[in-house]
Amino acid sequence: MTLFRRLAFAAVAGFVVVAGAIAPAAALDWPTRPVRIIIPLGAGGGGDVFTRLFAEQLQKRLGQPFVVENRPGAGGNIGTDTVVKASPDGYTLLMCGPVNTINTSLYPNLPFDFSSDIAPVAGVIRVPLVMVVHPSFPARTVGDFIAYAKAHPGKVNMASGGNGTPHHVAGELFKMMTGVEMQHVPYRGSAPALADLVGGQVQVMFDPIPSSKEYVNSGRLRALAVTTQQRAAMWPALPTVSEVVPGYEAYSWYGVGAPRQTPAPIVSLLNREVNSALAEAKTRAQLEAIGGAELSGSSQEFARLIAAETDKWRRVVQVAHIRLD
Repeated sequence: MTLFRRLAFAAVAGFVVVAGAIAPAAALDWPTRPVRIIIPLGAGGGGDVFTRLFAEQLQKRLGQPFVVENRPGAGGNIGTDTVVKASPDGYTLLMCGPVNTINTSLYPNLPFDFSSDIAPVAGVIRVPLVMVVHPSFPARTVGDFIAYAKAHPGKVNMASGGNGTPHHVAGELFKMMTGVEMQHVPYRGSAPALADLVGGQVQVMFDPIPSSKEYVNSGRLRALAVTTQQRAAMWPALPTVSEVVPGYEAYSWYGVGAPRQTPAPIVSLLNREVNSALAEAKTRAQLEAIGGAELSGSSQEFARLIAAETDKWRRVVQVAHIRLD
């Protein structure tokens, strides 16, 4: 190799090394302006509360505003589509949840594929549902409930916030695993469903702890069990459904997603900061106070959770023949 060629080769190699070093550094020069967190749900609900709580944590850690933007509609698909179409630069994020994994099989013609168009960044919170009944209902345990429902097939009315909502599919999974027959009564949102449950018009609902806890604590509803594999820290004496129905599990969860092709250094940085925030005792106490538990882990672990939830709810939607109308 001539001297000229050796010098040229060295120059090119040096440029490649420097360019390789600059690219990650440029990606890590983030955030330099406000970041939007789209939540595909309305304001005031449990998911909205979790998102705003966590946006404050990220703002403190990363030194830029994290602005929560509610984009409800079409069962969460409008907000999700907004993020799918956003520039993959880390400045538009999605607070995703169970509706995204349910909608994959519930909506036949979505303009996006959630599992491939949204990059999993980090899990944030897992929220148990609680199986609640009206106080007049003649069952104080899950076993009692199953026995009563089997003795009175089709006479128990199960409320939900609408077809295909987490409340609904959790109830359908319970029906599939126990063989009980219940009439599904869909409402336009969980608030009117809970109101009718408290009023005695319906008998049972699978509802996230945050929206049911005051009714339970005041005695206006009776909690039979929580739906996670572990008992809830808020009610350690309350059993799980799986203690009577082995393998049963259903819960709400929330985590951060980003448009696909978001640079890996940004995803890694966000994952690290989310997990660091979740490790703080104050954060864990805040989550427990609203009925949840931290859902920390790598982005790969969060991706596996999304895949497992998508498969589980696809089976329920198909077996129960859940439709939107």
